[in-house]
Amino acid sequence: MSFFGKMFGGKKEVAPTTGEAIQKLRETENMLIKKQEFLEAKIEDELNIARKNASKNKRVALQALKKKKRLEKQLQQIDGTLSTIEMQREALESANTNTAVLTTMKGAADALKSAHQNMDVDKVHDMMDDIAEQQDVAREISDAISNPVAFGADLDDEDLERELDELEQENFDKEIIGIPEPTPTLPEAPTEDLPEKAKEKKKAAPTTAVADDDDPDMKQLLSWST
Repeated sequence: MSFFGKMFGGKKEVAPTTGEAIQKLRETENMLIKKQEFLEAKIEDELNIARKNASKNKRVALQALKKKKRLEKQLQQIDGTLSTIEMQREALESANTNTAVLTTMKGAADALKSAHQNMDVDKVHDMMDDIAEQQDVAREISDAISNPVAFGADLDDEDLERELDELEQENFDKEIIGIPEPTPTLPEAPTEDLPEKAKEKKKAAPTTAVADDDDPDMKQLLSWST
């Protein structure tokens, strides 16, 4: 916009976006870097001219040194301008990054707000209370189902445990201690005749001898033996 346009309220220029400003600064920065390289080369050329003519033509040598000084001053100004442009570009890049981050965060906040729009904290607490209550009901139902009501309810656990202890003690006595059960032993039969039977044998002996004498066969055997 011209100076008169600004004074008399002409059309206002639209400010460029951060991306456009960063791009223009980079273009300017590249242009100044090329100018810087050109000046450095010119300074080197003027210095070489001054060296060659230092003893032959002092006027030419002095003119070359003066030009070198002017070029060095321009180079110094370009260095300062490049530093300013670089800092401005970095600030714009940081602002652009912050803008993108803030835009993303705002979008996330709007999405979160939209997600919670139909939610009420009190309703959520009521729902969690209902869930806990239903879990308690389910646990009570499971306990009621697993509790034996009609099967074996008339059995006394203490009697069963006492009987089990007796069986365990009996098995312990038989298998581990190994105490043999006593077996009844009968007295041995006597090998010698009793006194009464000996007397009966003595009384029966003469009768047997008399009977043997009356037997003809016995008589014949006796005769053979003599």
